[in-house]
Amino acid sequence: MVKAIFTASPSALLRAASAAADPVGFFTSKAVTQRPVVLHFPGLGRVVFHGTSSAARDILTAPTQGCRAPLPNPVEPVVGPASLILLSGERHRRERALLTPAFHGEQIKSYAEVIASATAEQIRQLCPGDSVDVYALAVDITLDVAVRVVFGVADPARRMRYRQAVKDLLAANTAPLMLVPALRREVGGAGPWAKLLRLRDGLDRLLSEEVTQRRPPNPPGGDMLGLLLSATDESGRGRTDAETLDQLRTLLAAGHETTASSLTWALYHVYRDDTVRARINAELSGSSTPSDITALPYLGAVIKEVLRMHPPVPIVLRRLTAPLTVDGVTHPPGRVVGVALYALHFNPEIWPEPHRFDPDRFLTHRPTPFEYAPFGGGHRRCIGAAFATSELAIALGTILTLLDLRMPHRGAGAPVPRSVARGIAVTPADPIRLDVTARRSPGPP
Repeated sequence: MVKAIFTASPSALLRAASAAADPVGFFTSKAVTQRPVVLHFPGLGRVVFHGTSSAARDILTAPTQGCRAPLPNPVEPVVGPASLILLSGERHRRERALLTPAFHGEQIKSYAEVIASATAEQIRQLCPGDSVDVYALAVDITLDVAVRVVFGVADPARRMRYRQAVKDLLAANTAPLMLVPALRREVGGAGPWAKLLRLRDGLDRLLSEEVTQRRPPNPPGGDMLGLLLSATDESGRGRTDAETLDQLRTLLAAGHETTASSLTWALYHVYRDDTVRARINAELSGSSTPSDITALPYLGAVIKEVLRMHPPVPIVLRRLTAPLTVDGVTHPPGRVVGVALYALHFNPEIWPEPHRFDPDRFLTHRPTPFEYAPFGGGHRRCIGAAFATSELAIALGTILTLLDLRMPHRGAGAPVPRSVARGIAVTPADPIRLDVTARRSPGPP
């Protein structure tokens, strides 16, 4: 497997390095909107990326029996083999059906107050004169939301244990372990892989305690864990304990990191543009509850534009199990094909002036699922998409309501930071900082 990495042609290795260093620049300057681009990924081998809306349609609507999740996956060490992200075929269909009740519209609405409360608590200690690392703040908010929403944990000390356990586990999943599966082996109980397994076991002990407390005859509760434990398939069968742990790790780890990336970019753009911020504040002045925030049209357009320019996971991959014609190119079984979301989302034929942050475009144009796909699409579209957009709106609205922040002058006038992979998601290459200028009196929302 490692040998295959180095047997790729020099040009292929150069393309891969360019894509890793500057994915936005690579996929928007290499004319992927006109022709496929081939990259080599460790473990996956040759991956053919397409960037047109017609290619996105072909890939995202490919029959379930004709494709599967590409493995190995960089997140597998954290989420586990039974994670929805990694499953295919009937197992994927069944697990998705079991998870769906936790993400129904009315259920998502019930989380609104929790999201607002978690956000307010995380920014409570900020005072005028403080300088805030935006990504660190976003991680604290989204991870606290995940712990509260998934488990309904009220005890602050226990929530802190969860947050630290998840942070430690994600930090242990280093780039070499993510990108070179051959390194995922123990050497006498020592080394990076052994450390990751110990940290995963530690998180699993916390999770197992919660699961045990919720098993019959104890009441399941109305949070996500309660719904996960009570869900059964058509035959009346639920999940095994191992399957439950894998889904819980997925919700805690993968779910919060991608949303933290999006919240970071949202705060960057909102505090970079006085006009955008003023329009959001005008909408917020008429909102009385966290649920109201999710229905604000301009704030919703801001979030959509953030996700257009900065999709947290900017590639959508399928491994073919049957031939598939993509934009006129027929790919054989076994090949991995992908949609390059940067190419799609920055295509000037779809998005005029694509490098300009312009939320109004979403107030006047409703793109198709094959022009705009920040959460993927088809039968593998992110099951938490609606929850993520709701969380982004409430967290951003709560911050704007409770704090006055300012971007330093040098940041406001600088080019948009380069995007780089950090863990599961793509984040700004350089730290984004905001200065706290004042606290506002608590009020609606």
